[in-house]
Amino acid sequence: MTYVVNDGCIRCKYMDCVEVCPVDCFYVGENMLVIHPDECIDCGVCEPECPADAILPDTEPGTEKWVEMNRKFAEQWPNITRKGEPPADAEEFKGVEGKFEKYFSESPGKA
Repeated sequence: MTYVVNDGCIRCKYMDCVEVCPVDCFYVGENMLVIHPDECIDCGVCEPECPADAILPDTEPGTEKWVEMNRKFAEQWPNITRKGEPPADAEEFKGVEGKFEKYFSESPGKA
């Protein structure tokens, strides 16, 4: 099992999860984070830390596409080990539906 970040993170990117990860398996894109599924130790400490409820175990229904998406971008984006500042408008995007189709960016973020 591994944990994955889904589209709930897009344009929210709170990064509370990064602070608690014991193995530094988060990677940062321009407007979201991903978890490298091969580095995640399945401890689950990140899941309750996410204010956007964007982190799920891969055993949840419908997470298959997120495992692959997290893997792909974890191999392209820089590793992040410290919490940064969330976007100023993060609260406005919390809970918004269809964020992947509307707002996802493949561009890397800054670690």
